[in-house]
Amino acid sequence: MRTLLLLLITGVILMGETEAKVRTQAVEYESDGIKLQGYLAYDDAHQGKRPAVLIVHEWWGLNDYPKKRAEEIAKLGYVAFAADIYGKGVIAKTPEEAGKLASQFRNDRMLARKRVTAALEVLKKYDFVDAGKIAAIGYCFGGMVALELARSGADLKGVVGFHTSLDTPRPDDARNIKGKILICTGANDKSVPPEMRQNFQKEMDNAGVDWQMNIYSGAVHAFTNPNAGNDPTTNLAYNANADHRSWQAMTQFFQEIFK
Repeated sequence: MRTLLLLLITGVILMGETEAKVRTQAVEYESDGIKLQGYLAYDDAHQGKRPAVLIVHEWWGLNDYPKKRAEEIAKLGYVAFAADIYGKGVIAKTPEEAGKLASQFRNDRMLARKRVTAALEVLKKYDFVDAGKIAAIGYCFGGMVALELARSGADLKGVVGFHTSLDTPRPDDARNIKGKILICTGANDKSVPPEMRQNFQKEMDNAGVDWQMNIYSGAVHAFTNPNAGNDPTTNLAYNANADHRSWQAMTQFFQEIFK
């Protein structure tokens, strides 16, 4: 009898572990004839529709880092979809190559909006996604793209930008933003200087957007990515405190916008 009870308990534990598994899959889609491949992650223990988060990669492309973030967000109970902006299999190997890829979209914000909108439409079509509760987040280049998606008037509950460029050639489009904005940036990030932060704040205020900005002391560009190194003098370095604090800020932000 005791043995049977232990087996039943073990079975329940194993069943719980199985039910709480994060599922992932590559998802192919297109935009203007360009083949793209995103990355879907979700916890199959959750039933019914749930909020979703669209993730936009750094200037490197859809490598392992945004996929890891998608899996972490799935563990929070959301559906996560890491978008592909560059094209299936296109991942930069050097900063020079990454800069060239990113500049195409930085110089053509309408193209950036179109490419990220294609990913949003893919995400909205899943039966287990609550299409009325979607947020977008982005890292560096990806944050710029996520903000442009919001400026396009996309139906988003919110946007989170991590160490992201805040400039735009179309500041008046901020009036199209429907959701709330959270910016997490490094105090010492030379890529996002105080003047850029101030201009962004003015842009948001002029449009009546509900925004907040967290500025982390000692943090430079790419502070959330452990692969960024540890030399702040290069303006690229991981900062564990800023990474942890910005992640906590994001999770609280999601609780607010998805309630």
